[in-house]
Amino acid sequence: MKLLRNMTAAIVLAAVALTLVLLLYAMVRDRPQDLPWTRLDLNQPIGLFTGRKLAALTDDFPACRKALDKAGVRYTALAPLSEQNGQCGYEDAVRFRAGGSRRIGLAPSDLGMSCPVAAALTVWEWEVVQPAAQRHFGQKVAEIEHFGSYNCRRMYNREGASWSEHATADAVDIAAFRLADGTRITLVGDWDDRGSKARFLKDVRDGACGLFSTVLSPDYNAAHRDHFHLDQAERMWRACR
Repeated sequence: MKLLRNMTAAIVLAAVALTLVLLLYAMVRDRPQDLPWTRLDLNQPIGLFTGRKLAALTDDFPACRKALDKAGVRYTALAPLSEQNGQCGYEDAVRFRAGGSRRIGLAPSDLGMSCPVAAALTVWEWEVVQPAAQRHFGQKVAEIEHFGSYNCRRMYNREGASWSEHATADAVDIAAFRLADGTRITLVGDWDDRGSKARFLKDVRDGACGLFSTVLSPDYNAAHRDHFHLDQAERMWRACR
């Protein structure tokens, strides 16, 4: 019993110490986004807990919409959809609208996705994609090409497999980027290049890993040779490959 009390006391002290360290760290750097209990602000630089806060929006559609509104992101909330006896569909999907604070177009432009994916995609564009484009090419990305989000299917379309995150619009597949001067950078054509295009693609993949629950790239398997799979799966662990 005494050992149990000592262990409990040690755990409590460790938790208090960690909280104080986080508070001091955030105060010194003036970065409230580095604290787990502060509200997510999409306008803030990526913090220690930004990824976790984005994933938490999966259970809070009003909070997700509020985050988009505060960030000046224009969107349309989509009507709820249910298919396959509730196995597929969504209640929190949105579609970006032109204008507002976002500057990167999507092709096709009618992409509907879950709100948490939209929020993470917004931060990724602002804090990862555009800075990487400036570093490697000295210009901005004008458009991102994608393979879609919602698709009522199981993983790899295999019978009996788990339902894909695409079945609830909690995933988006990114295929290519078009720069302001028209230069096109594709996963299928440039991932294995030894120049700036490949370095750019690796940078934006790595940056996505702190924002999405799952990031799968051509390094994962042949099924992802031509796109990034980005999702906000509800789970404790994260995957980046």
